[in-house]
Amino acid sequence: MSKRRAYPQPQYASTPQAPVAPLQPGVPAYGVPPVIPGVQSPPVQQPGVNANYYQPDQLASQFQGMNVGDAQAPAAQAPAVNGQYQYGNYQQPGANQPYQPQTGGYNAPGAAYGAPATGFSAGTAYGASTSTPSLPLNELYSTDLIRELPPSISDLSLPPPPIIIPPNATVVPDSDSANASPDFLRCTLNVVPTTNSLLKKSKLPLALVVRPYTALHDSEEDVAVSVDTVISRCRRCRAYINPFITLADQGRRWRCNLCNLLNDIPMGFTFDELTNTSKNFYDRPELNYAVTEFVAPKEYLARSPPPCVYCFLIDVSADAVNSGLTATVTRTILESLDRIPNTNKTSRVAFIGVDSSLHYFKFAEGTDGVEMLIVSDIDDPFLPYPDSLLVNLEENRPAIEKLLLDFPGYFEGTANTGLALGPALKSGHKMISSIGGKVIAFAASLPNIGEGKLSVRDEEQSGKPKESQTLLSVADKFYKAFAVECNSAQVTVDLFLTSSKYQDVATLSNLPRYTAGQTHFYRAWSAATAEDVTKFSKEVSEHLSMEIALEAVLRVRSSSGVRGSAFFGNFFNRSSDLCSFPTYPRDQSYVIEVSIEETITKPLVFFQAAVLHSTHFGERRIRVINLALPTSSKLDDVYASADQLAIVNYFTQKAVEKAFSHSLQDARDLLIKSLVDIVSVYKKELVAGNISGSSPLQVSTNLRMLPLLLFSLTKHIGLRAEKVPADYRAIALNNLATLPVHHLIKYIYPSVYSLHDMPDGCGLPEQVTQINEETGEEETVSSTNILLPEAINDSKTSWENYGLYLIDNTTELFLWVSGDVVPGLVHDLFGTENLYTIPFGKTQLPEFSFEESEFNYRVRQIIGKLREQKDQITWKNLYVVVGGSSHEPMEITTQRDLMALRMWATSCLVEDKTGSDQAYREFLNTLKGKVSQ
Repeated sequence: MSKRRAYPQPQYASTPQAPVAPLQPGVPAYGVPPVIPGVQSPPVQQPGVNANYYQPDQLASQFQGMNVGDAQAPAAQAPAVNGQYQYGNYQQPGANQPYQPQTGGYNAPGAAYGAPATGFSAGTAYGASTSTPSLPLNELYSTDLIRELPPSISDLSLPPPPIIIPPNATVVPDSDSANASPDFLRCTLNVVPTTNSLLKKSKLPLALVVRPYTALHDSEEDVAVSVDTVISRCRRCRAYINPFITLADQGRRWRCNLCNLLNDIPMGFTFDELTNTSKNFYDRPELNYAVTEFVAPKEYLARSPPPCVYCFLIDVSADAVNSGLTATVTRTILESLDRIPNTNKTSRVAFIGVDSSLHYFKFAEGTDGVEMLIVSDIDDPFLPYPDSLLVNLEENRPAIEKLLLDFPGYFEGTANTGLALGPALKSGHKMISSIGGKVIAFAASLPNIGEGKLSVRDEEQSGKPKESQTLLSVADKFYKAFAVECNSAQVTVDLFLTSSKYQDVATLSNLPRYTAGQTHFYRAWSAATAEDVTKFSKEVSEHLSMEIALEAVLRVRSSSGVRGSAFFGNFFNRSSDLCSFPTYPRDQSYVIEVSIEETITKPLVFFQAAVLHSTHFGERRIRVINLALPTSSKLDDVYASADQLAIVNYFTQKAVEKAFSHSLQDARDLLIKSLVDIVSVYKKELVAGNISGSSPLQVSTNLRMLPLLLFSLTKHIGLRAEKVPADYRAIALNNLATLPVHHLIKYIYPSVYSLHDMPDGCGLPEQVTQINEETGEEETVSSTNILLPEAINDSKTSWENYGLYLIDNTTELFLWVSGDVVPGLVHDLFGTENLYTIPFGKTQLPEFSFEESEFNYRVRQIIGKLREQKDQITWKNLYVVVGGSSHEPMEITTQRDLMALRMWATSCLVEDKTGSDQAYREFLNTLKGKVSQ
């Protein structure tokens, strides 16, 4: 019998409430421009149009009768394509024109690479002349932060302000793929100040957010590859040829867009010696695409590309065996053997069991025999039979499978409580250091014996001024020193920690931090909980399947007068601008602070990130990412093009650094002071006439989420003032420092979805319109994408006491069932009408078919969609939270657990007042007072 039912509107869905400031026809959807006495109001946009930016249909009338060099001309922008803003441009008269492809081909008379276009001055790069007319940039709009409450969180899903560059800035005319997508490379400012004094005056940071890999697997990325091993680089700055170079000497040479040096174009660019055929110069991927991967010639090889190597350190102490960690790890590795990157059948593996001794496993070549060798001398551990411990995965598959099946039985019933993690790490390093690779350690307790031994620290210091020095500092210098040693030997350390007791995550996380690895922490993990096993197994399996770049280095080059000055993320800074990654992970991003060392005289600044690496299938490659940004000497241009999400990423890194080096209070003060400075500059320099204490609290519309995000960051578990378990604090700081931008924003400001009143299509495949190839007619079909509800504000003030809400904070999902929920809703979702028979806490929803319960099916589809991540290994556990009501027939212990769960879930509602922390409205009033001082 179908469980579908219709719910009465008054009972099941909240009555729509009028917004605080209703939008009127013709008012911009992206922010209401305030009326400021004495200041001309910006042009009114149509509803639903982003008021930050000019739209194409406005441009015709705007440009009529206007000189294109006029500084007052509006910023041109092309329409969105596939949901992404295209960088709008217009043609400047008299500007240098790029080369046009020639019809004569390679052997055309008189030109090796095609003759220049008529009227082009060969050899003159774009921007070489300072008399080039300035390009109109993004318009500046203001937002009154207090008036526009609640904040418009839909802004969090908007792309950055458009990057406006002239169409003749690229060697291939009108290229719409020459500038990097913000997924790969984004800047905090999409207009670069021309002087360092202007940058300092703005109080805005200039930094790059770099993420060369945007998916765990190559098959899910769309990156152009140049396979002919012909690579052209600038002789002076070593930049790679890219879409923003200019041609000279009748196409025989190219001028570097970073340092302006002329370089020869290799013959192989237009002629394939293998096939003896000509190639079109303008078809080369490096001249058309912002992100290109080169297959490198042998000159880039210091040695043959190494195989993928995995050395597993598995805790076999009593804590690990009793919690089920040992058995779960070995079973997960066994089930994931086919997912380990092994295209060339060269991947190698090794296994070490760790308690108070080291247990090695020797493989007999050509058989399925495995012998366990125990070394109890942990002060000076050695490798017995070093040639038989690290073995080829493919050639020894039967023996490896047998070992993983039998592994838990070797240690069943053990009473050994020691964990010699430090000696085990040194042994793993010794085993693979000649090749490089990954050491993946699984631990269920605190390392308590041998080198690197740790002890329990005083948790009473949590929330106190000296917490950073007593709980977040490195307890043993071994971990930093050993991490640097690993990095130099091309060895990455990854940690999976599962202790229910103190494990000193703050100290242990230094191993991945300096070796480009990652720390994964599972609170009170137990194999007796099915959800714990599911999460752990899925994440370990995804981690093993992740395609990694071996022996990688990252260098970011930039135009003359601009350089990287500080670097943030999990890697080792080998020199002033070279970041070293033994294995380059695909689930992290990095921030590079940029300084302006001399006045910029050209209208464009260029950045180029390059990752030199070896692939898991044995090729040496270079992934190159290019970004061009306009420059301006005007403060309003800089503010109008600031990227608020990238700025939050930068300040997050600075706050984490401050938390470790000074104190948590200093980290919070840094965030608030930075925000006060930005809003103060905007008030004094960009909002004419509003300098009195009674003036509105204003900021540019494209930055209006910045106060909310920085405020939310001060309340995050990693930085909040209240007492927090040390390991929880340390792993939160680790996540803040490594998460890519879109995950970081959700980690700081969780997404909340109202499920009881969601539209009918939510939780079902999205309907799209396409053309039938046979009939040529439009038809509506279901896509593979599940439609999600619109996110609502992180505040309980808009919640209904009969509602159902889903909270996604990047690491967990909370399903909040209000205490006065409709019984029919409970029945459809859980199969029971008794609210207090619902299993709360970490659980899974019962599975009903679409015919049995459409609502249950749709909610599970939404949860499944939120768990899908092509760029992260995280599997989000679901916690069911039953809200309070007047009747709670529960035991005292159960009530205590439920109260703790409620507090954890409601801590995600960062706009509300929690404990001693302010609500967002109160914070804005405080901010206004600070700005008015």
